[in-house]
Amino acid sequence: MDLLNVLNELEDLIESSSKIPLTRKVLVDEDRILDLLDHIRTNMPEEIRQAKWIIQEREKVLNDSQKEAVRIMEDAQKQVEKQADDSEIVRHAKNMAEEIVQKAEAVAREIKVGALDYADDILSNLEKNLGTVLRQIEQGRTELRK
Repeated sequence: MDLLNVLNELEDLIESSSKIPLTRKVLVDEDRILDLLDHIRTNMPEEIRQAKWIIQEREKVLNDSQKEAVRIMEDAQKQVEKQADDSEIVRHAKNMAEEIVQKAEAVAREIKVGALDYADDILSNLEKNLGTVLRQIEQGRTELRK
């Protein structure tokens, strides 16, 4: 039996059934309606069954997609937070590096000044000692000439 024919027969059954007075209700043959519904189920086109399956799959894909979108958003948020933390760490490290370089340059200047002072002291002492030695040499030569 064709599905449309079964639906038409169901409609005819309802229209031809006895009506309850003063209501819109009708009395129908239960066995006949159940039989027609059984025919409808068995003659239901495969496309309708597939459409139901497609709708279920669509809902599943949508749910999975929403879950994946939430996961991607959470991952992106974590990445942004990590990059913000990393940039803060990098900025802090650069500041520390600049301070270390400045301190090292100050120490290097102090060492250089100290080394120059030390060298000047050594040369000054050497000059005094050489002056003393030179005078002694001159005195020794003077005595030799006499």
